Amino acid sequence: MGVAAVAAHFPGFVRWAYAAEHPSAEPAPIRPAAYTPQFFASQDYAIIERLAQLIIPSDETPGAREAGVAEFVDFMVAHDQEQQQAMRTGLAWFHAHVERTFAQPFLAVTQQQQASVLEPLAYQSKYREGEEVGREFFRRIRELTVMGFYTSKIGYQELDNPALRFYPQSPACPHSNDPAHRHLPAAKW
Repeated sequence: MGVAAVAAHFPGFVRWAYAAEHPSAEPAPIRPAAYTPQFFASQDYAIIERLAQLIIPSDETPGAREAGVAEFVDFMVAHDQEQQQAMRTGLAWFHAHVERTFAQPFLAVTQQQQASVLEPLAYQSKYREGEEVGREFFRRIRELTVMGFYTSKIGYQELDNPALRFYPQSPACPHSNDPAHRHLPAAKW
């Protein structure tokens, strides 16, 4: 949450909004109509957006796209010099790998083909020799995607965190039969 708090002050986000923003008496800043990538070229930004969607898809609930996770990933990489070289190297490897495999760019292949490219990068049981750069690239993208999603307002709400609910009175421990909770005092209601 602390790392994302820094990103919360960036005025260029279109969709991504920090989960722990405090209400302010100041009027809300006007968000731009379109996000301008800070680090990735527009073609690469589109790939980052697609990867984030594949990592946290939209189903019955909002996913990475609705939360603006690609904006967060781009912002974080733009402001972390340690990530930048690894991302450039990883993207170059990723482009070449997909072109070699399908003779098309990643965004032009089917979702099934996209998944077939990502599975060996994502799952240790499917690792293949010679794809270490791709695995590191995907690990970084996955880590930033998860961080961006669960620190966004949308992602934090998806956690169904009890702290987001209003209780007219404090609820009792839901684990009253748990031996680890026997030391807790009994509920007063």
